Amino acid sequence: MRPKSSGCDRPVMIGRLWPRSLPGQLAMLVAIALFVAQAINFALIFQARRQARLQAVVGPAAARIADVEDRIAAGRFRQPADGRGRVQIVPADPLTNDKTRLADIESALRSELIDLGLKPGRIDSAVRPIDRRDPLLQTFGRRQALRYRRFGAELMIAVERPNGGGWLVLRAPWQSGERVLIFSLVAQTVILYVVVLLPMLWAARRIARPLQTLAQTARQYRPGDAPTPLDEAGPHDVRAVIAAFNQLRTRVSAMLDEKDQMLGAIGHDLRTPLAALRVRIESVEDDHDRARMAETIDEMSRTLDDILSLARLGRPSEPVTEVDLVALVEAVVDDFEALGATITMAPADRVTLRLRPVLMRRAVRNLIENAIKYGGSADVRIAARPNDVAICIADGGPGIPADQIDAVFDAFNRLETSRSRETGGVGLGLALARAIVREAGGDIALANRPEGGLEATIRLPRG
Repeated sequence: MRPKSSGCDRPVMIGRLWPRSLPGQLAMLVAIALFVAQAINFALIFQARRQARLQAVVGPAAARIADVEDRIAAGRFRQPADGRGRVQIVPADPLTNDKTRLADIESALRSELIDLGLKPGRIDSAVRPIDRRDPLLQTFGRRQALRYRRFGAELMIAVERPNGGGWLVLRAPWQSGERVLIFSLVAQTVILYVVVLLPMLWAARRIARPLQTLAQTARQYRPGDAPTPLDEAGPHDVRAVIAAFNQLRTRVSAMLDEKDQMLGAIGHDLRTPLAALRVRIESVEDDHDRARMAETIDEMSRTLDDILSLARLGRPSEPVTEVDLVALVEAVVDDFEALGATITMAPADRVTLRLRPVLMRRAVRNLIENAIKYGGSADVRIAARPNDVAICIADGGPGIPADQIDAVFDAFNRLETSRSRETGGVGLGLALARAIVREAGGDIALANRPEGGLEATIRLPRG
């Protein structure tokens, strides 16, 4: 298993491309849905236009070819010598080398001619630009010629006549581009986006604004704060959520008040007999027994203090103040040095944070005490970064099994392989330290060091 990196090594960076806000996600989903819908609409319109153009070309072309064949059969067909006719008979296929063939038109025209009783041979088609000097345009009126030129291109169809009778060549106007249709569809899409997205964004912001206020109030809520009701705003469902939050906060505050009163009574009721026991053991004549009794009472008192501190952490009485974090840690280190512990601290620049100093000192002391007790020594260093400050406490002990690192933070949890009753404590030190650090907005992480030992990292936010 790859060892976890401590908070002193590198910051964690996470990037997200998907919008995180409710209006942003709704806008993105609606925009995608509209894009898909318009893409389908484009495809349907193009298909319908293609079919309509096919019918508009194939039907008249088949009728004109059938009319020419009837006139040829009746001996009444006269082909203009100047090439001005829309239908001409030529000896060879003029479209043999043309690569712009339209297979759908050829297939539909063949079916249409067969339905009309004709037996066409080969059918070729091609789209060519309109030549303004084309003799055919001279046969049109001014408006008709102008309208013909606006198409931009013409469709030429060559149909092989049976029995070597040459080729019938038919010419018809052809829309060369789809710019008008594309511009129309794009304009339609823009209008649709404006008409749909703007009201949707307004509605989403109307829903999201009170939800954002609710989330901010919930993040800023502290059990000791007065439960000021949050204004109920927004749609009915959102107002119901805010009302439920107000009621929940009131009930939580009432329950915490009741808990504080109960803890105060428990602490008073337990400390009184402990104090009486301490007085009574003075009458014990055996010094060894008296010392063991005193240690037991001290351990019970420390356990009681840890339990009460952990239970009351949600509503600390100590105010938040500006604290020199380096000086605070140095003071804890000096206390352990005065007791003869093996401990070192690397020099660090001064860092000021807003903390509860007594509680934070206790968290640091618990971690250093844990390192000295189970690792024999403690190496302390402080790393200041732009967004946070890390306090790293390393020891040279046996470390902790990787699958039990998270479990050691549980209250009353002890690792039998490395901790015995002779070391003291009931497993509240790490739990209390993590609770204190999290109450300050940070966190604690444990990681086994590659060179041996355990490293505990307190990470506290700046600003």
